[in-house]
Amino acid sequence: MHPHENRGEGMKEASPASRAFFGAVFCLGLALGTGDLQAQEANGTAGDQQAEVAKKLQNPVADLVSVPLQNNWDFGIGPEDAMRYTLNFQPVIPFSLNAHWKLTTRTIMPVIYAESPVPGGDSETGLGDILQSFFFVPKELAAGWIVGAGPVLSYPSATDRALGSEKWGVGPTAVLFLQRGGWTTGLLANHVWSFAGTDSRPDVNATFLQPILSYTTKTHTTLGLNTESTYDWENSRWTVPVNMLVSQLLKVGRLPVSLGIGGRYYPEKPENPIEGPEWGLRLVVTLVFPK
Repeated sequence: MHPHENRGEGMKEASPASRAFFGAVFCLGLALGTGDLQAQEANGTAGDQQAEVAKKLQNPVADLVSVPLQNNWDFGIGPEDAMRYTLNFQPVIPFSLNAHWKLTTRTIMPVIYAESPVPGGDSETGLGDILQSFFFVPKELAAGWIVGAGPVLSYPSATDRALGSEKWGVGPTAVLFLQRGGWTTGLLANHVWSFAGTDSRPDVNATFLQPILSYTTKTHTTLGLNTESTYDWENSRWTVPVNMLVSQLLKVGRLPVSLGIGGRYYPEKPENPIEGPEWGLRLVVTLVFPK
């Protein structure tokens, strides 16, 4: 990302995305400080409840409503070293079906600002394609095990052709996790095939794999490592960002909130027709509504 030059004064001004990121980091630090004071005032029972919530947040189909607001900045895209900012609004909502099963929905609604990766192009801002997963999850499993499976749907909701596929998509999705002590290990996966949409646009045939390893401490801090790998079968190419994230669960008033910050590196990325990003940053604010 290149700063814009102020021709009148000969100074460089940070872009709106940069100002938003550093402002968010400041708010994160302020909130963490507030949460630290609140943690000192909490009694043992409240601490146990927070520990349980912190553990559940590592489970993608946990029995609690959560609303992550995931801010992503990717840098070094194309010959212009362009920046792409994506705000993923991704609520997770469980529904009890009967004594043995529940249904958990996970929806990702991306709002995107994309600088042009080629000389002379225009930046684009708008909504991207929405991805919605439905997991049927058994309530009774061996201690620590979490499994779920169901359909995933992709909606051509992008407000600009540069921000989406203009295709309807469908496929299977599944999760398999194990939680023991403070450790969480597992895999979230899906595959999407396009079945309708704009004929002139390429078909979608993509596999998504997200292996996860995380550890949650007794002070409700979580250290996480994952990849969000996508294989494009139409073009035989991988996109593999490796993410490292640290998050802290605290309370704002009576509402549990998780705040996380981290970075990522792309060891594998598309080279054609446009070179993919080199690295990125992530800031996540998760609102939690436990039962």
